[in-house]
Formats: sequence, C-alpha cells, structure tokens
Amino acid sequence: MADKKGVILTGDRPTGKLHIGHYVGSLKNRVKLQNSGNYDTYIMIADMQALTDNARNPAKIRNSLLQVALDYLAVGIDPKKSTILVQSQIPALSELTMYYSDLVSVSRLKRNPTVKTEISQKKFGQSVPTGFLTYPISQAADITAFKADTIPVGEDQEPMLEQTREIVRSFNRIYGKDILVSPKGYFPPKEMGRIPGLDGNSKMSKSLNNAIYLSDDADTIQKKVMSMYTDPNHIHVKDPGKVEGNPVFTYLDIFASDHDKVEQLKAQYQHGGLGDVKIKRYLNDVLQATLKPIRERREQYAKDPDQVYQILKDGSNKANQVANHTLRQVQDAIGLNYFG
Repeated sequence: MADKKGVILTGDRPTGKLHIGHYVGSLKNRVKLQNSGNYDTYIMIADMQALTDNARNPAKIRNSLLQVALDYLAVGIDPKKSTILVQSQIPALSELTMYYSDLVSVSRLKRNPTVKTEISQKKFGQSVPTGFLTYPISQAADITAFKADTIPVGEDQEPMLEQTREIVRSFNRIYGKDILVSPKGYFPPKEMGRIPGLDGNSKMSKSLNNAIYLSDDADTIQKKVMSMYTDPNHIHVKDPGKVEGNPVFTYLDIFASDHDKVEQLKAQYQHGGLGDVKIKRYLNDVLQATLKPIRERREQYAKDPDQVYQILKDGSNKANQVANHTLRQVQDAIGLNYFG
C-alpha cells in the first residue's frame, strides 16, 4: 500500500510582482516540493489577507493578482501538479474563520509575536484594523480547510502556526472529534536565508525599492546590479575589500553554480586587486542566465491572460470542494446541522 501523501498549503499576498527574494526564499522550494510527488499542494493567492492593510486601495490587490499568478507559472508552478487558488473565492474560509474566532481571546491575538512585530512595522498605532489583528485566525481557517499538515514558512512565522495548532486542539477537545489536522512547519535550509536588498538593507522588499523582480528585463537587471551597494571602503581596485555584508558576494553564493570561482573572487577581493565593476559584471551574467528562462515563460503566459484567469478559476473550484467538505464536518461537530 502506497504511503499517504502529505498536504502542503503555502502562498503569497498579492501586493505587487514577486522578486528574487521570493524566488530564493520560497518559490524555488515550492517547485521542488511540488515535483517530489510526496504532497498534495495548494498554493493560495491571499487577497483577503492583503486587504487587511490595503482595504482603501483594492485596485492594488486586483491588479497584482494576475502578476503573482504569472510569477508562479513562470518559475515552474504547474497547475497539473499544484492547486492554485484565490482566497476570496473560497467562501468556506470566511465561515470557518467565524467559528474559530469564538475559540481565541483578543488578548491572545495581541500577544502573538509575529502580529506584534508587523503592527509595529506598519506603524498602525492605535488604528489597527480588526482584520489585521485577527488574521492568524483566518490563516488557521486556510490551513485547516485543506487539512494541510505541512506549511513551508520562515522561522518568524512559527508563532502563526502555533496559533493554528492551539485552535485545532481547542476545537477537537471542545467538540469531541478529531476533525482538524494540526500542521507542522517546513522550514527552508539555513543557507536559503533572506536575500539582502540591492542597497545593502537586510531585507529586499517592494516598499524599499531595492529589489530585482522576476519580470525585470535584461537591461533593468544590469542597471540594478551595477548600482548595487558593496564595501564603501573599497574605493580603489588595489584596496582590500570586505566580503561579509557585501550583497554582491551574497548573491553570488546563492545564484552562481561555479562555487570554486566565487571563492577565488572572494580571496582576490579581500587581498586587493579586484574591482567592484568586475564582480558586478560577473553577477549580472549569473543572474541573466538564471532569470532569462523565467522571464521568457512569464512573457508567454502574459500573452493570454484569459488562460491564466481560467487556471485560477479551475484551481479555486477544486479548492472549494475540499474546503466545503471540511466546513460540513465542522458544522456537524458543532451541531449546526439543524435540517439534516
């Protein structure tokens, strides 16, 4: 008898095009997990979650939906192997969120370290949207609706998973049925850590304007690479330079396939005699080779947006069937099946 497949749920908020930080941190690994054959994979475009802090700018979410879908398809997410769904098109998720909300106190939500950090970063002050405060409950609904047992996340998201596990334990204990599945985190390898921004900032992000996007053309990539932050004290070619904290070398460690050459360049740079322009040109060659096939696939899909929307519709329809089944189980367990 074949081993039972695990179930993966992962996804992104549609707030803009995806960049190489997303590719390194999650997208590349999703393709690998999808192709392993060991999982039923659900990949969600979390538009409702994106609205928690963009409710007054819904056009941003709507316009980004197609862009994120194009990025998925471009990197190798295969709709024949993965179910790509749109969160708002799965009504059961909202109903499950309501049921779970009664199992979580406001004080517990406020103690969630990830929520506290994000509230501080977004500078909400005393004007935290209710939907933002409660989005860990919404995430629990997303996860449990598909009986997902494996959630690829960064370590900073572990508190969100623990919140889901608490809800699962509470629900199964109170209603006496082991309906909901408790998820575990699937953490990327340590060497796949967060890629720094072009400006040397520890985080690459859309808001900081320090990213290379999967959709960038060759000229844009070259311009961005040549403007990258390096060692500010490496003024002349003959000067010894620092490799640590130098994003050019961080990118080479991640993207270059010739690791021996990268180590040789590091040694030469540290000793002196290697200019920033030369290593940036090499990095540009490496990134162009990596991103060209992704960009070309993206351009092909972009020629037929109706096809892409049909992929999203088909995936959402499939996801609806699964989520509705879980919803019926939850309602039966609570006793809300009044009419048989």
